[in-house]
Amino acid sequence: MMAAETELKFHVPARKLKGLKKPRVAGSKSGAPSESDLVSTYFDTAKHKLRRHRLTLRVRRDGGNYVQTIKSAAGPQFERGEWETDLADGHFDLDKAEGTPLEKLASGRLGRKLKPVFETSVRRITVPLRTKRSEIELAIDRGYTTAGHRSRRIDEVELELKSGRPLDLFRVARALERKAAAELDLRSKAEHGYELADGEEHVVVSAGSIVLDAGLTAGAAFRVIARAALRHFSSNAEAVREGEAEGIHQMRVGLRRLRAAISLFSKILTVAPTEDIKTQLKWLTNALAPARELDVFVKEDIEPASHDALLRRGGKAIRQEFSGRRDRAFAGARHAVNSRRYRSMLIDTLQWIEAKQTVAAEDEGGPIKEFAAALLHRRIRKLRKDGRRLDELSAQERHKVRIRAKKLRYAIDFFESLFPRKGERKQLARLSRHLKRVQDALGSLNDFVAHRKLAVDATLKSPHRKERASAFASGVVLGREEQAVKPLIKVAAREVRGTREILTSVWWRTPDIYAAGDAPDCLSRSAASMRHSSA
Repeated sequence: MMAAETELKFHVPARKLKGLKKPRVAGSKSGAPSESDLVSTYFDTAKHKLRRHRLTLRVRRDGGNYVQTIKSAAGPQFERGEWETDLADGHFDLDKAEGTPLEKLASGRLGRKLKPVFETSVRRITVPLRTKRSEIELAIDRGYTTAGHRSRRIDEVELELKSGRPLDLFRVARALERKAAAELDLRSKAEHGYELADGEEHVVVSAGSIVLDAGLTAGAAFRVIARAALRHFSSNAEAVREGEAEGIHQMRVGLRRLRAAISLFSKILTVAPTEDIKTQLKWLTNALAPARELDVFVKEDIEPASHDALLRRGGKAIRQEFSGRRDRAFAGARHAVNSRRYRSMLIDTLQWIEAKQTVAAEDEGGPIKEFAAALLHRRIRKLRKDGRRLDELSAQERHKVRIRAKKLRYAIDFFESLFPRKGERKQLARLSRHLKRVQDALGSLNDFVAHRKLAVDATLKSPHRKERASAFASGVVLGREEQAVKPLIKVAAREVRGTREILTSVWWRTPDIYAAGDAPDCLSRSAASMRHSSA
């Protein structure tokens, strides 16, 4: 029998865990704690077939009792499918997978291929919490994950809503954050276990694929997309702390994807709470920006220039200057993700995504496929209009065009699963390639503007004895970039023109939405309601 598991998981500094045994949360009463030793073995094939299907198979020993658990939909979903059955011993039983998502994969052949992949062993302290309307279980886990000869500590707290209101669950979560510096972790023990088994440290997480059911409302689809983006950027926090440049980049990509989703769906979102979340997301984006910009500048421009015999002392001077600036920017990024503001933002953002009030009820009922078709059509038209005069635009105006291209590309990623036909996928792939080239070309132009500001600032602040050498080296670097400006504008303009055939095609006029030859009805119905969605 399936149970809907509604829980939040947190990483907590080991020194803070002891104080949570008797939690004090305003408006709630805690019961007597209970303790147990849990040993859980996770099974999969050598090629991790279950993991690829977003399933986990676990056998847990609690004293002399054994329970088999199958879980689905790993990720930041507020509710996950969970199927539990008792076992006689510690070996899995695929016959008991009937009625679960694993049933389709279960076979004698699969059973022979399943092997233990990793094991978790924890001392669990469980504390019941009760508010006026809700019952919540707080579980404190201390122990280890083990995979072969590798091991990793577990210092976690889980909150599970047994009955009542999600609002109370988030209220307790905020109390944990204040009391114990608890940081929301949207990744399961299983995901961390697989990483350990693969020998991965400080994993950099890229955007995962998004699968939308065409029957979803626009509001429900937004929640799927927003959860995935929150999971994307928050999963890179540890890599940022470790000074991983790609981790900083991926965290920024995740933030941009969530901000893009807010823009794309802006008309169906309530204004006041959404503006608060946008402010928080912008804060973190800005906190990470210097690290990313300086890293790119140093690697792509400064380091190559410093090896140029023509520059000599000036090349060495600017390399030292900008390497130091990059180190300080990385420290600033680390400080941001170690802050209480970051931890609070994670809780606020997830609660905002899940809250019924986030999506305006009168707009939630529209089918996502119709919404997506209208949005893609309208945004392609807008991009083509702007792209006709790229060579006349200022740097700031070109940057806005780049942002529009980026949002449109994200929209394709979000909505691709809604258009499964071969012709539709082919057109979407073509459009994405055009947009990628537009984005790259205009991004390089935007980088040039940023690099010019950095170089001028560094030269003005350099020691007097190095000022002339630094100025000369910076001028050479910027001069090389300047030579690429006009060709890049031509590339961007050409790629924008390339979207014409896609704009005029009828690939989105699927029979279940439009009559053949008719203009998309949803364009006229949605135009007024979505005018400011590109903001």
